[in-house]
Amino acid sequence: MMEILMKADERGTDAPKSDLKFGTSTEYVQNDTSSSVENVDKLTTVQKFYDGQNIFITGGTGFMGKLLIEKLLRGCPGINCIYVLIRKKKEKNVLQRKEELINDMVFSVLRKEQPEFQKRIVAIEGDCSLPNLGISIADRTTLIGEVSIVFHSAATVRFNEKIKFAGAINVRSLKEMIHLSLKMSKLKSFVHVSTAYANCPHNTIEEKFYDPPMDANKFIDLLDTIDEKLLDNITPQLLGEWPNVYVYTKSIAENIVKKHAGLMPIGIFRPAIVMPTHREPICGWIDNIHGLVRVTAGGAMGLMRTNYCDKSVNVEIVPGDLTINALIVSAWDIANNRRYFQIITFIEFNEDIPIYNYVSKENPINFEEITKLSKKYTLLLPTNNAIWYCSFTNIKYRPIYLLYMCFLHLLPALIVDTIAFCIGKKPRLLKIYNKIHTVSNISVYFTTKEWVFINKRWNELLNKVTAKDRELFFCDMKDLVWETYFQSYILGIRTYIIKDPIETLPQARLKFRRLYWMHQALKLVIACVLLMITWAMFSRLL
Repeated sequence: MMEILMKADERGTDAPKSDLKFGTSTEYVQNDTSSSVENVDKLTTVQKFYDGQNIFITGGTGFMGKLLIEKLLRGCPGINCIYVLIRKKKEKNVLQRKEELINDMVFSVLRKEQPEFQKRIVAIEGDCSLPNLGISIADRTTLIGEVSIVFHSAATVRFNEKIKFAGAINVRSLKEMIHLSLKMSKLKSFVHVSTAYANCPHNTIEEKFYDPPMDANKFIDLLDTIDEKLLDNITPQLLGEWPNVYVYTKSIAENIVKKHAGLMPIGIFRPAIVMPTHREPICGWIDNIHGLVRVTAGGAMGLMRTNYCDKSVNVEIVPGDLTINALIVSAWDIANNRRYFQIITFIEFNEDIPIYNYVSKENPINFEEITKLSKKYTLLLPTNNAIWYCSFTNIKYRPIYLLYMCFLHLLPALIVDTIAFCIGKKPRLLKIYNKIHTVSNISVYFTTKEWVFINKRWNELLNKVTAKDRELFFCDMKDLVWETYFQSYILGIRTYIIKDPIETLPQARLKFRRLYWMHQALKLVIACVLLMITWAMFSRLL
């Protein structure tokens, strides 16, 4: 777990790097738009939409991308082919990375139901940080001729990413994707995955376009003309009221969608904070350690004991599987948004582009409730890898938080690292806490502020979905039971982040009992020391 926290600040993205040369994918499936399902009449409305279609996905090797591929193939058996943009990484070529993808445990259920599901996944060699997405001419020709549905979800999610790289992935790649998709004669739906916080300087966020911090074309020109080091130096001035590079670039990207209003069936899907899965394909599945997951994992390990956070603030969190189901039905709704065919004014086009705020406002939960439920199930499902008892507190006021941080994090870390140094081991705890505190400081904007989200369009979409589709593509946050969710959430963090199998639970409970009494004994010792110091001070005064 310590190694995970040490590495957690590495690039949080499956977005490509810029060392990829152009190449051509060597594998294709023959296009067949006829249904592969024996009885089409048994398909639901959404399944019929995807029946016989060829889909193109960017960001397919990331958390949401994997869930999207898995649910599309499992939930829509009539899909003909899914093209996935994949870059070379380190010593692995694209086909090797595709093998890694299909061997991921998230596909375990699909593997049992459809043993040959990988035949419907085609790797397209590319790189979102390169011109033309780094896709070869042959592959572009294939995509243009075959694809009818596009999901653009590639992004770098690191808050403190270098603006040149973040701009290339989060902004320029969207422009390149739209230009490519405009040539697709069969295109039925294009979904750009943004974030509910793309326009976070506004206190109320509606399902509409907002003025971006900079025009998209001007921003891209800026990236192309200014040296990276200079860009890094002027980043604070560029950001202005935007808290980080991630939401800044996401806001600019939405401006690109607005510019292409009326030219194609396009829409924006804005999910809130995406969390581990609720129930499918695996309860609590997660493959990254960001945001609340990092805090929860640190708390379960006994590493994190305090966090700078307003516990009364409602936080918009959505499980990964519900988010993917919502994304899938959003693409269906975008295709049914026929008004873009009408000859109307450009302004009306802008107003008619579907934007979906996928949030939990109808089923609110605040940080205090999250902490309470997380602590409850951490104590019921403790980890055998814990280094101390789970005792966690949210602190709203910065001076008090700094005091807690010094006594609960830095002082114990200093003592442990000193002992480690004296016995010839490498001191590590202070370095881990420095990373934790850096991430905590970056996240303060979102842990101490609350927004009002308007999701009228999303609710209108939900009303269009049939009962069968609502069951198959469960995405109504009103029906989610938080108590049930957090049980699978904690189990998922224990299993997939801390890497502690459920078989160790009996030993973990024994260890946690010992840690509990050690924790209580330490508090008693500290209380006695403070009492003695207080008594000595009063004795001298008297």
